[in-house]
Amino acid sequence: MRDADVVRLGKPIDNSRVVRQVDPRSRRELLLLILLVSVLAAGLGLYAWPALEIRRAGQAGAQLDREKQRLIEENRKLRLERSTLENLRRVETIATRELGLVTPPPEKVVVVEKPAPPPPAAQVASQAEREGAKN
Repeated sequence: MRDADVVRLGKPIDNSRVVRQVDPRSRRELLLLILLVSVLAAGLGLYAWPALEIRRAGQAGAQLDREKQRLIEENRKLRLERSTLENLRRVETIATRELGLVTPPPEKVVVVEKPAPPPPAAQVASQAEREGAKN
């Protein structure tokens, strides 16, 4: 006999009255598994976090060192440029050649002296005190 020619008609199964009950042991095992995985994940996080922070601090320190070197180089260039711009021979050459200025005759030279700074303990009188002293 060949089974290919046979048609079997089965009795339909009605599972509408079946009530599924949860096994309390499987729920407890599932909760324990979740707890165990959570503890392991938290432990791994607590283990890796300081190493990550140390790495970030090292990278920040290296970046600050690069920035410091860049600023030192920029400072050196600016000092060199300032000394070039403050060169009095250069200023005199620009004044005479480009601006057409000439050295004044000695009778027209005015010397302006810078006043000496007062001693640290000296006090400067206010405008009201000076006017009161005049009256």
